[in-house]
Amino acid sequence: MTLYVPPHFRVDDPQALHGFMVRNAFGTLVSSGAAGLHVSHIPFVVDRDARGVRLLGHVARANGHWEALEGADHVTAIFQGPHAYVSPSWYSNHPSVPTWNYAVVHAHGKASLMDEAGLHDLLMRLSATYEAGNAKPWKMSELPADYVATMLASIVGFEIAVERLEGKFKLSQNRPAETARVIEQLEARGELELAGLMREHPPARKG
Repeated sequence: MTLYVPPHFRVDDPQALHGFMVRNAFGTLVSSGAAGLHVSHIPFVVDRDARGVRLLGHVARANGHWEALEGADHVTAIFQGPHAYVSPSWYSNHPSVPTWNYAVVHAHGKASLMDEAGLHDLLMRLSATYEAGNAKPWKMSELPADYVATMLASIVGFEIAVERLEGKFKLSQNRPAETARVIEQLEARGELELAGLMREHPPARKG
């Protein structure tokens, strides 16, 4: 599985790609097997250490996707960031046509299933991450042990050892004369995250 990425839009910097996945960690997991394609939408924990990038996640045991993961040679996790319509009326050069600005990262690798201890740790990390902003964070450690055991039995955890990352940040880099205008229009429409991403990834300078 390969993503079409024109040179203008390619992002190869590992740190930028890792940061993007962390900020947009609710991803789409895709794998194929004898039964065809399997697709699940899940929150990931994105790890990066001396071994490389690893993606940790879980699905319901009733979801046959976990069984397909065991036999899949490769899987892909897709992380999508901000996106918005871009009107040709924003441009100074004409004729022009509409387009869509967006940013995505595709992570390709091999999946393996977790044991119960690994799954428990994953759930602790997920809840700690997303409860951090609450005045009184919910804590999994406060649940009754038998309830936790029942919960763990109903889901399956997995880890993806990432072998390849593809970054496509389509942010008007192919129209450098129009970039400032597009940013201005997006900010006026409240698309601040996308406008900010455009400022972080300006068109490459010639020469």
